[in-house]
Amino acid sequence: MRQDLRHSELVYSTAQKASAAVTSPVAASWSRCLNLYHLQPEEARKPVLVDEAMFREARERMERLIGSSADEVDRLYQLVGKSGCCIILADQNGIVVDRRGAPGDDVEFRALGLWQQTLWSEASVGTNGIGTALADERAVVIHRDQHFMSANIELSCATAPIRDHLGRLTAALDVSTCRNDVSDMTLAVLSQAVRDAAARVESNLFRQAFAGARIVMVPQANSLSALIAVDGDDLILGATKAARLALKLDDGLIAQGLPAADALRETRGEATSDLEDAERAALRRVLSRANGNVSQAAQMLGISRATLHRKMKRFQLH
Repeated sequence: MRQDLRHSELVYSTAQKASAAVTSPVAASWSRCLNLYHLQPEEARKPVLVDEAMFREARERMERLIGSSADEVDRLYQLVGKSGCCIILADQNGIVVDRRGAPGDDVEFRALGLWQQTLWSEASVGTNGIGTALADERAVVIHRDQHFMSANIELSCATAPIRDHLGRLTAALDVSTCRNDVSDMTLAVLSQAVRDAAARVESNLFRQAFAGARIVMVPQANSLSALIAVDGDDLILGATKAARLALKLDDGLIAQGLPAADALRETRGEATSDLEDAERAALRRVLSRANGNVSQAAQMLGISRATLHRKMKRFQLH
């Protein structure tokens, strides 16, 4: 009880300092909880259980994502589940729609509310991994007394948001543990693992949404989840959130039909027209299919061997 009082006092004193809210993401969340959601840290509040209809609707809305993420959630559980962690998948509202946990730990996790159908939004239970990751739209680590509610200070959480094929926030993937011996190093490892898993889920969703397109990784982003989908005419059909940030793309630019080469700022040796680029690319493809045999390539193109040689010389193809 004394520990709960100390935690509540810390929350009040920190959240009321405007400068702290600016410099610390946790303090900023605490400030939201006090001033925006009107929560009290000493309140013995646990995550609410949403009604069956709301839970069923959330599950149906998330059905595709749950299926796409199942392998990654299983892999993450195999990696950390036996060390006293549970894996949580929540929708964009913070409703837990899927989870993994060891049977020996389930009683404790269920008592804390880390169970399907519970609501972990920041507005409902204050600063926590799931709710704060969704509120800030970024990966977070909330370690024990960084939680807003005194009732949750036994938990340590590492959470990453998941975005759909249009870059919209759609879910949160979380690893939580009740162990009191969790070190900063362990949390850093858990955070990296959950971020990597979330990035792979996003990539899977994106590839499924644009199954017939060519998927290109954006080199400028230095991120495995920075992908664009390109059609046969080199026009961008879609882009992940990481790719949109790296290339400064939005729905309007994509809808206009932006060439991938323009978005990627691909450089050429000298200024050329799109028609010349297309002709050069077509010649290279035919020569490749003919294994470099100029006579065969000319026959495939329906032009003379001399004409093909002139075109090859013009485009410096050897």
